[in-house]
Amino acid sequence: MTLIKRFEDIEIWKKARVLAKKIYETTSFGLFTKDFAFRDQIRDSSGSIMDNIAEGFERDGKQEFIYFLSISKGSAGELKSQLYRALDIKYITNSQFKELFEIADEISKMLKGFIEYLKSVDHRGSKFKKPKLKSPDPKFEI
Repeated sequence: MTLIKRFEDIEIWKKARVLAKKIYETTSFGLFTKDFAFRDQIRDSSGSIMDNIAEGFERDGKQEFIYFLSISKGSAGELKSQLYRALDIKYITNSQFKELFEIADEISKMLKGFIEYLKSVDHRGSKFKKPKLKSPDPKFEI
């Protein structure tokens, strides 16, 4: 497996970014334009998915990354619940619900798999690597 060097290279983050954009587009029209609290809540939960993946990755430790991925997975669940609410109160159509729910559900499953993978590997994260020190005298190694 290739070592991921930037959170922007993580496929789940890319999918979460697309989902957040679709949520913003969907909530920019219709009944959402008058329900500021619900609009902001559904936008925040969709953005939280990608943001927590990025934050966890940037912390450079496996356990912290797993923690933030689990928060991200929770945000995906929150978003799926909000999509049901939006459907029930007719803020979105059945086809909009289906499209957005499927993406959120796929992301949730991918996060679960990524968390399980990270739990199974020995790599602890780049912040745990010991820096190589150089001695001022080349005869001695530190």
